[in-house]
Amino acid sequence: MPELCDRAFAQVPPAAADIAAVQATQQLTEFLSVVAERPDSPAVQHAAVSCAARALQADVAVLLIDEGVAAVFGVDAADVPVYALTSGHRPSLEIAGHRYALAFAEIGGDAGLLVLGRRDDRAFTAQEVCLLRNMARVFQLSLSSLRMLASERRYAQENDRLQDSLQQRQLLFEKLTEVQRAIARRSPLDKILETVTHAARELLDVEMASLNLVDRDDDTTGTMAASSGVPDDIVAQVVRLPLTAGGISGLAILGDELVMVEDYETCPIAMPAMTKAKLRSVMSAPVHENGRAVGSLTVGMYSDAREWDKPAQEMLRAFAEHISLAVTDARTLEAMNQAFLDSLTGLPSRSLFQTRMEETLAAGDGGLAVLFIDLDRFKMINDSLGHSAGDQLLIGVADRIRTCLRDEDVAARLGGDEFAILLPGLGSAAGAEPVANRLLEKLRAPFDLNGAEAYVSASIGIAYGRPGEFGAQELMVDADLAMYQAKKHGKDKFEMFEPAMREAFQATIDLESDLRRAIVRHEFELRYQPIVRLDSQEITGVEALIRWQHPERGVIPPVEFIPLAEETGMIVPIGEWVLREATQRVAEWNTRRPGHELTVSVNLSAVQLEQSVLPEIVQSALDASGLPADRLTLELTESLLVDHRPATLHRLKAIKALGVRLAIDDFGTGYSSLAYLRQFPVDIIKIDKSFVDDVVDEPTAAALTHGIIQLGRALQLSTIAEGIEHAGQLDSLADGNCELGQGYYFAEPLTGSDLTDLLFPMHPA
Repeated sequence: MPELCDRAFAQVPPAAADIAAVQATQQLTEFLSVVAERPDSPAVQHAAVSCAARALQADVAVLLIDEGVAAVFGVDAADVPVYALTSGHRPSLEIAGHRYALAFAEIGGDAGLLVLGRRDDRAFTAQEVCLLRNMARVFQLSLSSLRMLASERRYAQENDRLQDSLQQRQLLFEKLTEVQRAIARRSPLDKILETVTHAARELLDVEMASLNLVDRDDDTTGTMAASSGVPDDIVAQVVRLPLTAGGISGLAILGDELVMVEDYETCPIAMPAMTKAKLRSVMSAPVHENGRAVGSLTVGMYSDAREWDKPAQEMLRAFAEHISLAVTDARTLEAMNQAFLDSLTGLPSRSLFQTRMEETLAAGDGGLAVLFIDLDRFKMINDSLGHSAGDQLLIGVADRIRTCLRDEDVAARLGGDEFAILLPGLGSAAGAEPVANRLLEKLRAPFDLNGAEAYVSASIGIAYGRPGEFGAQELMVDADLAMYQAKKHGKDKFEMFEPAMREAFQATIDLESDLRRAIVRHEFELRYQPIVRLDSQEITGVEALIRWQHPERGVIPPVEFIPLAEETGMIVPIGEWVLREATQRVAEWNTRRPGHELTVSVNLSAVQLEQSVLPEIVQSALDASGLPADRLTLELTESLLVDHRPATLHRLKAIKALGVRLAIDDFGTGYSSLAYLRQFPVDIIKIDKSFVDDVVDEPTAAALTHGIIQLGRALQLSTIAEGIEHAGQLDSLADGNCELGQGYYFAEPLTGSDLTDLLFPMHPA
C-alpha cells in the first residue's frame, strides 16, 4: 500500500477529512452500541465481527482469541488459515480459494486478533485501519467489563456466603451494570464519573471518595474531577496540582499500582490539607486509558482507622476499571473526531504515523529511520507566555519540520511537544544524521510569538531498522530511549540508539519502582554533619543529608537516586519528609542546649521550588516541630538561581518572610554574580569543596577562596567552607576570616544517635 497516508490525508480536502471523521465516529458509536447490548461473550464476539465487516465494507471478518477461531463472518471457521494469520501481518492471503486484501487489529487484553478481508483487491486505507483498531480497543474493554460483571454475578449467587456479603455483592453488581449502561448510552462523562465516585463511597462504607485525573495539557499535574465527602476548600486546592504533591492519589498514578495506607498521619507523603482534615486511612487505585495510568480513585476514613482487606481492594479496583472504560471510550471518540490529524498542526496523529511505519516495514523497500523529537524548555515558554503562545510555537515547529523533509518522508505530532519523523528508503542509520542536523539548526532560530521573541531547541533520538528485524512499536521505543539519552547529554543534539540504552533504561525503571516503594515503606534516614565556628570549633549547626537504606542493596548514596527523584518528581515528598524529620530532631536537641541552639540546613531542589505550596509546607514543618524559623536554613544551588522564573523569586521571598535563612550551596562552581546575590534574599554562601581542597597548596585557589570570603563580608553574608579535611585548610580559612566550616576534619555525616553522643557525651561517674 505505497503512499497510503499521503493519499489518505495529505491530499484530502479538509471537508472530505471532516466527512470521513464523522462517518468513522458514527461507525464506532454503532459498534459500541451493538457490542454493549449483548449479555454474553459468544454473542459479543459474533456481533463484533459482523459489525466491523459492515462498517468497513469487508467480505470476511475473523476474530482469533488464543490462536483459535472465536467468531467469523463471510467464511466457514474450518476454512480459516489460523497459522498464516497469526504468523505475521501480511497484506493479502488466500482463504477458501479466494485471495483477500487484509487488515489487522490486535486485542491485547485477550491475546486476540481481529482480521478483515476484501476480495476485490481494494486495499484498506489508513483511516480504515485506525477505525478497526479503535473497534478492537472498544471490544477489548467491553469484554473486560462483561467478565467483571459475570464475576460479580457469580459472587452474588454463592449461597454459602454471609447475607451481608451477598447483599454487598448484589449492590456492586447493580451499580456496575448501571455504569455499563450509562457508557453504552453515551451519558456525559462527568455524570458517569460522579456516579462511580459516589457509588464507591457508599458500597465500600467509607467517609470520603475522590477521583483525580491527569490534566490533558500537562501530564505532571492532576485535578479532582469528582468527589464525595471531601471538604470544598480541599477540592478547590486540587486543580492542576503536581502529581508529586498529590499524596497517595498521586503515588497511585505515578507508580501505576494500588496504594494502601492504614495510618495516614504518619505517612511521609501525606497531603497537609488532608492531614489537617483528620484523614486516618486511605486507599487509592489507578485509572487507565489504553493501559496508561491517567488518574486514580481514592477512598478513605476520617473517624476510624481502616484495615483494607482483599474484598475492599477488589471492589475499589472494579470501580476504577469502570472509570477506565468510561474515560477510554470518551477519549477514543474524541480522537476519532479529530479525523486522524492533529487539529493544531495539521500533521498526522500518533495512530496514523504508526500505521504508516507498519506499511513501510511490510513493503520491504529497504531500511527506515525513526526520529523522535522532544522540544527543550517548552514548558518554560508555555508557563511564561501562556498556552496560546505555546500553541503558536508548536505550529511554527511543525512548519519548520516540514521544510527539512523529502516528499516521501512523514512527520507527525505525537502529543504535547513531541514529534516524530519517518525516513523510508535509507541504506544505513547514517542517512538520518543530515536530517537531524538540519532540524536542530532550523529550530535554533528564534520564533516570533505575537511580538515576543522565543527560543527553543530539541533533543532527537534516532532508531534504524530493516524489514523483518524490528516492529514499528519497537522502533518507536528505541527512538524514544535515544531521545532521552540526548536530553541527558545536554540537550540540543541527537543520539543514535544503542542496545545498551535499553538495559540502562530497565535499570532506571527498576530503581524508580524501588524508590516509590521506599517512600511508603520509610526506607530513608538522615545523617547530620556538624557545622562549626572556625575560630572556636564550637558546633553551631548541622546539615541534614539523606541516605536510602535499601532492603537488598544496602545504603544507596544520594548521587545515585536524587537525580532520578528530581526527574520523576519524587523529590517533592522525599524533600518534605527530610524537612519535617530534620526540624523535629534538631528541635529536640535544642531543648537540651538552652542558650546554644543549633541551626539545621536542608537542601532544596528546583523541583520543590516549583511547588506553589512550598512556603506553607515550610511553615507547617516549623509549627509541627516547634523549631524557631531563624534556626532553619534552606540551601539552593547556583543553577537554580540562574534558571529562575518570576514565581521563583516570589516564592523565596515568601519563605524569607517566615524568618527562614537562605544559603547558596557550592558557591563558585556555577554562574553566580553580584546581580544574583543582590536580587535574591540570600543570607549565607557556602564555598565549594573544590576551592577548599587546594587552599593550602595553590596560591590561585587560596586567592579565590579568600576573595569569596571577603565578598561575603562586604555583602554582610555568612560564609561556610565545605569539605575541610585537615588542619592546614582550617588554619588558612580561619586566617582569611571565614566564619564557619564543615568536613571530615570535624566529623563525617553522623546518625542521629551518634550525633546525640557527640553533643551530649556521657561522663563517667
